Amino acid sequence: MSTFGTNFRVTTYGESHCRSVGCIVDGVPPGLPLTEADIQPQMTRRRPGQSALTTPRDEKDRVEIQSGTEFGITLGTPIAMIVRNEDQRPKDYGGSTMDLYPRPSHADFTYLEKYGVKASSGGGRSSARETIGRVAAGAIAEKYLSVAHNTSIVAFVSSVGPEHLFPPTASHPSPSTQPDFLKLISTITRADVDAFIPVRAPSASASQRMTRVIEQYRDAHDSIGGTVTCVIRNAPVGLGEPCFDKLEATLAHAMLSIPATKGFEIGSGFDGTQIPGSTHNDPFVRDPADPTRLVTATNNSGGVQGGISNGADIYFRVAFKPPATIGQAQHTTRFDGEEGVLEAKGRHDPCVVPRAVPIVEAMAALVVMDAALGQYGRERARSMLPLQKGVMPVRGMGTDARKEDVQRVVNGIEKQEL
Repeated sequence: MSTFGTNFRVTTYGESHCRSVGCIVDGVPPGLPLTEADIQPQMTRRRPGQSALTTPRDEKDRVEIQSGTEFGITLGTPIAMIVRNEDQRPKDYGGSTMDLYPRPSHADFTYLEKYGVKASSGGGRSSARETIGRVAAGAIAEKYLSVAHNTSIVAFVSSVGPEHLFPPTASHPSPSTQPDFLKLISTITRADVDAFIPVRAPSASASQRMTRVIEQYRDAHDSIGGTVTCVIRNAPVGLGEPCFDKLEATLAHAMLSIPATKGFEIGSGFDGTQIPGSTHNDPFVRDPADPTRLVTATNNSGGVQGGISNGADIYFRVAFKPPATIGQAQHTTRFDGEEGVLEAKGRHDPCVVPRAVPIVEAMAALVVMDAALGQYGRERARSMLPLQKGVMPVRGMGTDARKEDVQRVVNGIEKQEL
């Protein structure tokens, strides 16, 4: 359906060439300072027409808050946001041979089979234009998480076609063991990423190589895919609902709901299968900054163990396929079964990953926010019960009581060892 989340619920609406797109966000805590200025930066990073490597569609993507706030403060009621489509061109699609063909690898065929009708222009709900509502809602989630937990979410382009930011090597088949990669995700900011527009790969040499690849396919009226890596820092510990809503499972759900995605991996991912367990395991050590806490010495797990966040950086990678609509003539078959040649019209990205960066960040924020609200409820309910003797101490997300409980456990263990 068009709604994502359980505690922080986001419903998006709109098609690629309708009058407006947007969303309704339910579950926003009251009392959060919020204006359009908090949301617009991510909308601007996602908008089309940013460079010669993206679609030339000219949309400003100005967001308007319609409800749920007063005097710049959230009321706790649903927040509606709208973005008006200013440069839609349904005439690029209607009355042409494109009406006769299901575009190869596009959603035309499957939407028609499912609903018995499809949008006559653009990709309808399958268009990346739908993601505007996600990015707007994600900006609200990010604002809350930043204020409440100092959580930061940063995504960047990690590959385009055959060009990689961190190419796998025999000694480091997975980025999770590469010191340069681990250093990057621990410090990178969005300003660092945007310093390498238009590709958003945080390396001068990699950015140049990736730009050349995209230009090559653009000039050939073709397209190419790539991957986006995302890191979530300072996420609360304890997020995730085993067994079926593990944090990595909800992240995968969120990421694979983004248009054009075809793969998801967290932590060491698929390349981690080449690492032995003796290297892959993440041993626990005392946190040098806080001896009452345990942290992991390595982070091949990607910040999630047993489906629950462990306090380490959460990082994952998302694969995007080449955009389906290209300018080349393609031999295919019409809806009526007659073979023919389709020459697609319209304005499309030769590679979606540079503009997918804020979308990945937004969906990550929605997952973390939804999980955090669920955990708040569990901890509040638990705090109203008396602590039972002989039971492991109660822990909570970032509370002083948690530190005291851990210290009692540590003291008890040390006493037994003596």
